[in-house]
Amino acid sequence: MYKIRNNNGFTLIEILIALFILVVGLLGVISVATTVINGNAFGKEITTATTLAQDKMEELKGTDYTSITSGGPETQQSIYTRTWTVTSDSPVAGMKTIEVTVEFTWKGTTHNVALKTIVAE
Repeated sequence: MYKIRNNNGFTLIEILIALFILVVGLLGVISVATTVINGNAFGKEITTATTLAQDKMEELKGTDYTSITSGGPETQQSIYTRTWTVTSDSPVAGMKTIEVTVEFTWKGTTHNVALKTIVAE
C-alpha cells in the first residue's frame, strides 16, 4: 500500500479564518460607505438651504432701499423655512443690516444657514 503524503490545500480552519477576515473587512467598507452617503445627503441639504438664502438676499439687495423690510417665514420646497430680518440704521445711520436665515430639519435635528449683509442708501 502506498500512503498519500500530499498535504497541499487548505484546512477548514484556514478557510474559516480567511472568511472571518474578509467579512470584517467588508463590514468596515460598508460602514465607511454609509457614512459617506449620509455626509453627501447632508451636504445637499446645506447647499440647497444656502442657495435659498442667497436667492432671497439678492432679491432684497435689488429692492429699493426704503422698501427693504423684515419678513417671513416662507416655506420653500416643503422642508425649508426662510425668514429675513432687516435692522435699520445698523451699523450706522443710513445703512441697513439684512440677515436671511433658512432652517430645515434633517434626521430629527434642526439646522440653519444664516447670511448677513449691509446695504446703504
